[in-house]
Amino acid sequence: MKIFNTRLSTLSDVQKAQLAEQYQADDYLLLNFDTRQHSRFRAITVSGEAVGVDLPRTGVLKGNDVLINAAGELMQVIAKPQAVTKVTAADDFLLMKGAYHLGNRHVPLMFDHSFDQGNAGYALYFENDHVLAQMLENLGLHIESTSVPFEPETGAYQTGQGHAHGHSHSHAHSHSDSHSHKKSHSHDESHSHGHHHSHSHHDAPVGRSNDG
Repeated sequence: MKIFNTRLSTLSDVQKAQLAEQYQADDYLLLNFDTRQHSRFRAITVSGEAVGVDLPRTGVLKGNDVLINAAGELMQVIAKPQAVTKVTAADDFLLMKGAYHLGNRHVPLMFDHSFDQGNAGYALYFENDHVLAQMLENLGLHIESTSVPFEPETGAYQTGQGHAHGHSHSHAHSHSDSHSHKKSHSHDESHSHGHHHSHSHHDAPVGRSNDG
């Protein structure tokens, strides 16, 4: 089994071209947030190959991150769409209030700023939790179930690391990390140790990834 143990911070033109070819061949990982929090896990590429990931504990894998193994082989990670709760409000102050209460409970949150028919709108996303959803509804916020790649915010005191991204086939909601995936069969087994992270503006993926 191939083991990928290093996250690339920059990509050469040759590596970008290689990732583009791998994407067309479904040779990438499509992973949900739970799996991407781990530094060590096994997963199945979209094409069906079992691979291992064994990284230093340096933060969550983000959509479009690129990994390399000792043989110089590349593997791109794509954030898999998953079931989440979308939170919107009639005014920004109410949405800020909702964000405060979720943050007070240390809930990983993704923020989105989109434009609908020329009107700017903000939204929060978090992993489904009916208790939290009920709390927000009681505060007057609008709750909606949806499925998107989940890239929550990292802590303000986390040091950022450079990550290499291939070009992307994108999908989803505006200023949130999102990508489109040709297919969406992904399997993944995760034995791991985790952290978490999030993100809002993305580049383009070179490959897709599989997680299960």
